[in-house]
Formats: sequence, structure tokens, C-alpha cells
Amino acid sequence: MSHKRGEILLRIARLSIAGALGDSYETDDSAAWLQELGATFVTLTQKGQLRGCIGSLQAHRSLLDDVKANAVAAALHDPRFEPLTAPELEITEIEVSLLSALQPMQFSSEANALAQLRPGVDGVVLEYGRYRSTFLPQVWEQLPDAVQFMAQLKLKAGLPAHFWAAEVKLQRYTVSKFKESDTALEGPS
Repeated sequence: MSHKRGEILLRIARLSIAGALGDSYETDDSAAWLQELGATFVTLTQKGQLRGCIGSLQAHRSLLDDVKANAVAAALHDPRFEPLTAPELEITEIEVSLLSALQPMQFSSEANALAQLRPGVDGVVLEYGRYRSTFLPQVWEQLPDAVQFMAQLKLKAGLPAHFWAAEVKLQRYTVSKFKESDTALEGPS
């Protein structure tokens, strides 16, 4: 996806949050590509620290609707954080990640699965029974070692770090990511 489209997605995300916080806004969301199915994650940070992250693993609505819904959910409904306030929005950086389709991984053991992972490239979904979690590819920046990455992914799902069973399912995906600090984007006008 082009840099220009990324700027549009970031602007839609920011203005959607502003609207949910009581600001009136208008944005041009008439581009045909925004009506295509898309799965996104919207990540909010303040001074480099996570402030909210919500997303969709599979495309089930238009890219426009997915970005709007996930932006508002990351700002107001991430259970790890208090809802974002209007004054906080000014100091909040937004990142939109557009996900590829999920690709099931085939492996014979945890070591075999770990050997297949591409640090910095793969986002991973782990499933075991009712347990499920995901890490975006960006998480490799904090957890560059595949063993540590997988251990933290299991902990996030609610499983022990050293847990493994033959029934574990893994899927991977890649993202096109767009971050406000990487663009000339400004806040709502």
C-alpha cells in the first residue's frame, strides 16, 4: 500500500478518535479502495509507551470501517488502559497496521515452529483450545529472540511460558505499517 494511502488511514484513525471524544470533524473517505475488505490494528503510544492497541485478525468489513472501529476501540476500550481523554490525544501517536491474510504454519515441534519464524517480518497468532493471542511483527523490536517472542506470546494467551502441546496452532501474517512520526501528518484541523 502506498505512503499516501497510509497517510489517509492515519488521518481517518485520528479523526475517528477525535470524533468519539466529542470533536466534530470531516474527512474525505470516498476513495474506492477504502471500501475493500481489510484487517487492521491501530496502536496508540505516548512517549514511546503503549497506550492502546486493538485490531482485527481477519478482514470482515471495509477497510474504512475497520480503521474507524479499531481506532476508537484502541482509544476508549482497550481493557489494559483507562479511556483516552481529549487532552491526551494531542500527545498520542497513532500507528495503523494493515494485515495480510493469515497463513497456517505446519510444524512438527516447537523448535521446528521457532525455526520457521521470520523475526521482524512475521506477526503470529497462537491458538490452543480457548487460549489465543497475537503479536504484530513490530513486537520483534522488543523481543528479537524467537524463543522469548514465543514465550511472551504464550503468556499473553494465559498459558505458561514453557507450555507446548501437539494441538498448538500457529498462523503468521505480515503487515504494512504506517506511523504518524514517519509522515508529515498533522492532527485535526
